[in-house]
Amino acid sequence: MTRSEQLPESPAPAAELPTSVERLLQNITAEYDSLPRQLKRVATYITQQSDRVMVDRISDIARDCEVQPSAIVRFSQRFGFSGFSEMQAIFREAYTHKTTPVQNYQQRIRRLIADKAQKVPPETLARECIDATRSGLDRLSHELNDETFRQAVQLLVKADNIYVVGVRRSFAAAHYLVYSLQHTNKRIHLVSGLGGSYREQMRSVKPDDLVVAISFSPYGKESEHCVRIAHHKQAKTLVITDSPLSPLAKRANAVLLVNEGSAFAFRSLSATLCLCQALFIALAYELELKMDEIHENLDFED
Repeated sequence: MTRSEQLPESPAPAAELPTSVERLLQNITAEYDSLPRQLKRVATYITQQSDRVMVDRISDIARDCEVQPSAIVRFSQRFGFSGFSEMQAIFREAYTHKTTPVQNYQQRIRRLIADKAQKVPPETLARECIDATRSGLDRLSHELNDETFRQAVQLLVKADNIYVVGVRRSFAAAHYLVYSLQHTNKRIHLVSGLGGSYREQMRSVKPDDLVVAISFSPYGKESEHCVRIAHHKQAKTLVITDSPLSPLAKRANAVLLVNEGSAFAFRSLSATLCLCQALFIALAYELELKMDEIHENLDFED
């Protein structure tokens, strides 16, 4: 094992050939910690950009991962494939009947960039952003795990206090979730880190509380720090992120995955906001049901 880690060019032990994209992603998650550094980059790309694998060339993936194409081949062989083409085939088979806006968008963007002589009108830029946003929502609808979502809602229902953290791009989603949750009778706290006070704002977290962390690649160190504090204090954690390989996901009690559409290197937040809204509505519904049950069990005539 140690020798193969030092010499990644050597063939890896034969692995069982995954029969589906879902199975491959499970295998990648299970073996991620043992992968060499370059293969970890490929693993992160594959899990976060699964919709693109079927259309990207090996050189495209290598460039985005900042590795040589041979590393992509070694990665494929590590998980039981003869090479990249065989691994790519299972992605193509999985999405044969699902031509998503993401794929069409990628092709259109490449044509726009290649045609430097053509000036892109503002309305075209607007529609590209709209299409990218729609693609993220479509993917969220397709990939949302029902069981995990139910688990996330129950974590919210049972929590005494709910702390929400998100930094930089994720702060808007964290603030929106706090605003929504404040319409319930739960005690809600925004961990803003004002003045660098993340540790101080997390000091009162208790085992019966829930910390919700929203973070996407390249992942906020502040959010990761808050999740570590929650874990140390034995509080529950709900993580909203873009990959099961996210450093925040390892300590989470539930992980909700969101992969936003991207236009001109600017990622949307619409799917994340939609998921936050869905969590609030599901929580409010559960809380009202509990209130109805309480009222039904009380005899106000006595």
